[in-house]
Amino acid sequence: MEEQEKEEQMLPFLPLRDVVVFPYMIVPLFVGRESSIKSIEKSMSEGRTILLVTQKNPRVEEPKVTDIYEVGTVAEILQMLKLPDGTYKILVEGLYRGKVMEFSMIPELFSARVKKIEANPESNVEISALMRNVINQFESYIRLNKRVPLEIMMVINNTEDPGRLCDIVTAHLLVNVTRKQEILEALDARERLQKLAMILSNEIEILNVEKRIRSRVRQQLDKVQKEYYLREQLKAIRKELGDADDGESDHDEFKKRLKDSKLPDYARERVEEELKKMSRMQSDSAEHTVSRNYVDWILSLPWSKKSKDTESLQESIKVLENDHYGLEKIKERIVEYLAVRKLTKKLKGPILCFVGPPGVGKTSLGQSIARALGREFVRFSLGGIRDEAEIRGHRRTYIGAQPGKIIQLLKQAKTKNPVILLDEVDKMSSDFRGDPSSALLEVLDPEQNNSFTDNYLSISFDLSDVMFITTANVTTSIPAPLYDRMEVLRISGYTELEKMSIARKYLVGKQLKAHGLSAKKCRIEDDALLSIIRNYTREAGVRSLERSIQSICRKIAKMMVNQEYKKFPVSADKKDLHKYLGVARYLDEKGYEKDEIGVVNGLAWTEVGGVILPIEVLITPGKGRLQLTGQLGDVMKESAQAALTYVRSISPRWKLKRDYFEKNDVHIHVPDGAIPKDGPSAGVAMATALASAIQRTKVRHYIGMTGEITLRGKVLPIGGLKEKLLAAYQAKLTEVMIPRENEKDMEEVPELILKKIRIHFVDSIDQVLESALVNSNTSSLTSKTVKKRFL
Repeated sequence: MEEQEKEEQMLPFLPLRDVVVFPYMIVPLFVGRESSIKSIEKSMSEGRTILLVTQKNPRVEEPKVTDIYEVGTVAEILQMLKLPDGTYKILVEGLYRGKVMEFSMIPELFSARVKKIEANPESNVEISALMRNVINQFESYIRLNKRVPLEIMMVINNTEDPGRLCDIVTAHLLVNVTRKQEILEALDARERLQKLAMILSNEIEILNVEKRIRSRVRQQLDKVQKEYYLREQLKAIRKELGDADDGESDHDEFKKRLKDSKLPDYARERVEEELKKMSRMQSDSAEHTVSRNYVDWILSLPWSKKSKDTESLQESIKVLENDHYGLEKIKERIVEYLAVRKLTKKLKGPILCFVGPPGVGKTSLGQSIARALGREFVRFSLGGIRDEAEIRGHRRTYIGAQPGKIIQLLKQAKTKNPVILLDEVDKMSSDFRGDPSSALLEVLDPEQNNSFTDNYLSISFDLSDVMFITTANVTTSIPAPLYDRMEVLRISGYTELEKMSIARKYLVGKQLKAHGLSAKKCRIEDDALLSIIRNYTREAGVRSLERSIQSICRKIAKMMVNQEYKKFPVSADKKDLHKYLGVARYLDEKGYEKDEIGVVNGLAWTEVGGVILPIEVLITPGKGRLQLTGQLGDVMKESAQAALTYVRSISPRWKLKRDYFEKNDVHIHVPDGAIPKDGPSAGVAMATALASAIQRTKVRHYIGMTGEITLRGKVLPIGGLKEKLLAAYQAKLTEVMIPRENEKDMEEVPELILKKIRIHFVDSIDQVLESALVNSNTSSLTSKTVKKRFL
């Protein structure tokens, strides 16, 4: 398109904000800047013509030359009105495009030298096609954008000039100033039409997306409104039928429960606040469900309800005696608690911790304590718990949140003073979700648990009336701060006699009843029970013993149903065990049956009780190496090295060659090589076996020993004394050597063991060697080191 340039003229100019005025447009403008008002007054006095140019940045108050576009529109001021606030309202009509050749920024007056630019009419097939495309696009734009009047299409359809068409369309587009300025500055008709087509295409796409979004929102709103309308209708129908709305019913029920409950003031206030919120919610909304569950939890807890403790000590003792055989120390502790509570009327619940191997009755003892106290009993296993929220609960902001196990157990017990058994406290772990053992500190501490706060409830609950009982297999894995808050009561393994009494008094009758049998139809003989204890089970407790009795009862019940028995009662004795239980799993555990060189009966403790730990030593020609086999742990390896060092230190008394240890290898082996072994009590046995092998002197086979030694030969105390002596008793050993410092632990040893085994208390390894080795000057220890039998 060819451009014709007219002569230049000086005109006042008016900077515009966020507005682009096109030729043939009539636009109202509000003017307030002092310099702009001066330009209008100058224009009104000189023919009403003024240049309208747009600012690049509308926020600039005092624009400079660089802040104004160079192409604008020369316009005529049709009307001017001064407003009360001092500003002017003018009505202008665009005449033609003008290009600024020079700005004159005289103070208080803006003017510019302007060159008039006009386009020659141009018409060809391409221009016509572009015009038709723009008209169609603008029509689509108007349909999508309701803010543009439809009447403008009549003007556009009657416009034949492509430049004027572009100006009219652009003036009515709701696009930013930059886009409009691009159309104003495009002087070529083809270029102007192409740019306008691109702008229209982009705007139509945006409007289509907005339309889809509005449609989706409208559909959702319509759905919500429809549901609301239907709910209101349903509410009205229920009201006519006399059925209350679920939400209203819950609200009324909670108010009644709140009135009848004896909540503390702070809990009552919280429930009242939550009920007020619920009254303003829709009954089927998610928030209403969360609030409903929260209020239900608070009202369901036993804030003031207590069970009455048993007043009669004799009745409590009778319950404990009927439920458990032995365990005199545990029973005595419970009776002490009852006696003190009876005198004081108020005693913070003790935290007892029963420690012992599996199957000794730790959990069932907790049930018996609850029965003896007359309280409710609830149990929670801590084994494998690694999330702190299991104890303290989740906050209500989480989906599916609920209180912790402590609050859940109280709701289950329905009283605020139950007996809560926390099983397997030694098997907790921790990870990124927190340390549950730390959360238990507040629960178990009598000085803190009177205001325990669960994360879900967010209000405190008094746990001081709860009697907590914990159980563990070992104490080494219990965190020290938690261990410090508990009173540890150790339950060791049972002797054969105790197992026989438990089986006869409790287990047999229980399993006969469970399998539909009776003592008149079935009898398990004592020799069968003893054989089961010795040859079919190897445990400290009685769990496997009970399973074996179950197996016998099942098979007898099957045979009775099949009518295989002709006469009753059916008797199961020792010779029938192969038919009921199969081949015996264990042989009678015995020590070495004859005196041998380099072999010693050690004693060890395991989680299932005490066991015999045979130790063998062999000296062979070599290069002075020490070889250890039998899957020994680090502690036992160090014990072997310490024992060898001590033996080498006393070897001169045996008149050995100087290079004896340099030319001989020492091999220490602990049989049952597939079983890992570790612990600090094998030093005495290893030193004795080493001394025997080096001197080529036999060790007395009926002697067992336990204890750790130092490099000076001192014998150190050990743990698990009762279990180890039980193992010695079952292995038919007649003498056992133990550290003198363990003399204080003899009270726990059953009298039956003390009648069968002679106990020796030793201070040093020399005393052990003097008695254990066959060629010693004396066959037994001196009277100062021998403890008289406990009779």
